[in-house]
Amino acid sequence: MLTPFHLAINVTDLDAARAFYRDLLGCEEGRSTDSWVDFSFSGHQLSLHLGTPFVTADTGKVGAHMVAMPHFGVVLAYDDWRALADRLEANGTEWVIPPTVRFEGEAGEQWTMFFRDPSGNPIEVKGFRDLEQVFHR
Repeated sequence: MLTPFHLAINVTDLDAARAFYRDLLGCEEGRSTDSWVDFSFSGHQLSLHLGTPFVTADTGKVGAHMVAMPHFGVVLAYDDWRALADRLEANGTEWVIPPTVRFEGEAGEQWTMFFRDPSGNPIEVKGFRDLEQVFHR
């Protein structure tokens, strides 16, 4: 049984963060003060605090792509991933890596998309048709 993970990161604007995480991504808002807000990020506790976001660099090589490190995200069942990808596309999301499949036909086949929140924090959302394959080679 998976247990919730906690991640606390900085954002530059809580109103913009609410519009993105709550209104666009569909995360349920939890507790907050004037300097931070919690969200349920697919059941995980994401705490967004006012401050300078962490520095990233495109140093992670995944297939043919160099991706921002560090980054965070979530793994979804494919149908939920597709629904989120469609919602983000309809909203005109600026992609780092647009929704795509990788490792097609191989163990670990997955769909992925990379984008940034309004503060520039890099996010990857993966989709699997079979969540039992997340950790298999």
